[in-house]
Formats: sequence, C-alpha cells, structure tokens
Amino acid sequence: MHIGISEQLHEKHRLKVGVVVSGSCKPVEDTKLESVDYYRVTGFKVHDSLDAESQYEVPPPLATYRERGPRRLAAKTYDSKCGNCMWGCKMAVEIIVDQWKPWIRKYRLETFCYGPKSCKHYSPGPKRRVSGRNGMVYVEEDWVDEMLTEHRGEDD
Repeated sequence: MHIGISEQLHEKHRLKVGVVVSGSCKPVEDTKLESVDYYRVTGFKVHDSLDAESQYEVPPPLATYRERGPRRLAAKTYDSKCGNCMWGCKMAVEIIVDQWKPWIRKYRLETFCYGPKSCKHYSPGPKRRVSGRNGMVYVEEDWVDEMLTEHRGEDD
C-alpha cells in the first residue's frame, strides 16, 4: 500500500521507510493519474520506527530530485531492488498524444532513478515508446537521460 503525503508533512516528521504511522486517508479518485493508492491524509501521527537503526535515510525535499534529474529505470529493477530506495520513483506520467490537440492525453506509470550514476542496482530497461497521432511512435533515446543528468558526477 502506498500513501501520498504533502511535502510539508514529510518535512515536519522527516519520514523514511520503517516508520509506523496512523491517520485517515481517501482512496485516489483516478488510479491512472496517481502512483499512490491513498492520499489526503488527516489526523496524521507518528508512532514508532520498526528499526531505530534503519538502513534507510530520510529522503531529501522534492526540489533536490528536480535538481538531480531522472533516469529511466527498468520496472523489474524498481520492484525488486529500488522500491525502498529514496532515489527510486514510480510516478504517473501524462502523455500529450497529438500536439495539435493537446487536450487528448494518456497516462501511464513509469519508473525513474534519481540516485548516483554509479549505483550497482541501476538498470535502464527498454527504451520508452509513446504512440502519437496517425500511428507515429516516439522512442525516448538514451541521450535524454544523459542530458537530464549531465550536471552530475558518477557518485552524485
């Protein structure tokens, strides 16, 4: 189960994997638009940590992820190795199918890595394909990831 919380709530409690919490939340209205199962949390309380000496770090603010830039991540790698990593990310992506009719949109979940380029678990998986108007297909080439992360070193 994945629960979406606000950036302010995260900053206040410095949450990480293994923290026990409670509260009330609502199921997402459209699962195509969200990468979580529940959101709009109220009555949020932090109770305890399952492991006080947890191997997991507190994730940084969202601005840090934006600055670092994403790389595509194989869905199988995300599920098996990166789902609990603070740099692994599964998010809903909006696709504008026809630039001349921008109101026609599709949505899908994609996985990304914001972690160090030197991570031993990283695997980009297949190139992403997006169907467009009149049967055209856009393939996201490797240079896109390289461009988005060119400002980082191997261990950044």
